[in-house]
Parts: sequence; C-alpha cells; structure tokens
Amino acid sequence: MLSIRLRTFLRRFMPSNILLAAIFTRRGLKWGVPAMLIAVIYFLAAALCAGLVEQGAAGWLNLLVLLFLWNALKFVAVGPASLVCLLRVKMREAQVRRVTRVAVMSDGVQLERVTRAPARVLH
Repeated sequence: MLSIRLRTFLRRFMPSNILLAAIFTRRGLKWGVPAMLIAVIYFLAAALCAGLVEQGAAGWLNLLVLLFLWNALKFVAVGPASLVCLLRVKMREAQVRRVTRVAVMSDGVQLERVTRAPARVLH
C-alpha cells in the first residue's frame, strides 16, 4: 500500500513526471523528441553536483546526482517511445478514416466534388 501511495504522489507532484505524463497524451506525442533535450540539462546538473562533491561539498549531493541521472534517462527514453506511440496512433486514425470512407461509399451515396467559386476581382 505504501508503494502505491508513493508512486501516486510522485506521478502527481514531481515536475518531470508531470511533463512525461503530458507528453504521452495524444496532443503531446509530437513533443517527445524535443523533450529529449531536457536530458542534456539533467546531465549537466548531475555533472555539476558530482564536481561539487569531488571538491569537498556535502555528501548528500550524491542523491541529487542519482536523481538527475534518473530523470535524464527518462527523457532520453521518452523520444523513441513517443515516436512509436505516435506512429501507432497515426496508423489507427488512418484505419478509422479508411473504414469510415468505405462505409459511406458502400451505402451508394454519390459524392460530388466541391469546387471553389472563382475569386472576385476588386477594381
């Protein structure tokens, strides 16, 4: 029960998890690859904290190093995963369009082409 509550808390209140949840929505899938750039920031923050620890800073900064590396790996993985999800969604949407189009044409409905009226020329 404790692990479920901890997971729910982390998913709801941690900024990186909120952003990852937003990426895996239909509207957010296109932002998966650009979000991989956030991993660079996390890697730089991890390197900075590790450098501070080596120079004699507090040892608890090692926990931040682990946290930054974990978040960086999550953002590195989100790019390819969101691309796969986006391809699946696009294929599913295309299939729905094909099925819908076939159903309309199979009902014997004549489709007519809509053409634009010629543009007026203002003198």
